[in-house]
Amino acid sequence: MSEQIELSGNCMCGAVTVTATASDPVLRACHCEMCRQHNSFAFVNIQTDADSIKISGPVKVFKSSDWAQRAFCETCGSTLWCGMQHDGSRNLAAGLFPDLGGAKMVQEYFSDDCLIGDGFAGDHQKLTRQETFALFAPSEGDNQ
Repeated sequence: MSEQIELSGNCMCGAVTVTATASDPVLRACHCEMCRQHNSFAFVNIQTDADSIKISGPVKVFKSSDWAQRAFCETCGSTLWCGMQHDGSRNLAAGLFPDLGGAKMVQEYFSDDCLIGDGFAGDHQKLTRQETFALFAPSEGDNQ
């Protein structure tokens, strides 16, 4: 088991601060249409310990689908997280943290929806649209 690290970061204007711990600090990227609209490219998140996340500042949350929500700084618009409606989990934006928390990319979602090349370089898992829905929202299927 790897050592737990402390993460501390903020949005672009500094109005929102975020702290968390990460026992397994890895990066995941999502190329779905909603993530591309929200971020102008893939949404890259860092895996953190769910019960460790502390956020302060002017946060705005938007329910982006029946199963997900997006959050951003109300002042500067920086992306903060993508969360799951069913369990309240939050996948924090890796860009909030200096040097992306030192994490490495391990997985991409909706890899067949990536519009720019083949996504991120490296030898990591790339799940297709069908594989991603099977993992997170099996009832959605091809309705997205």
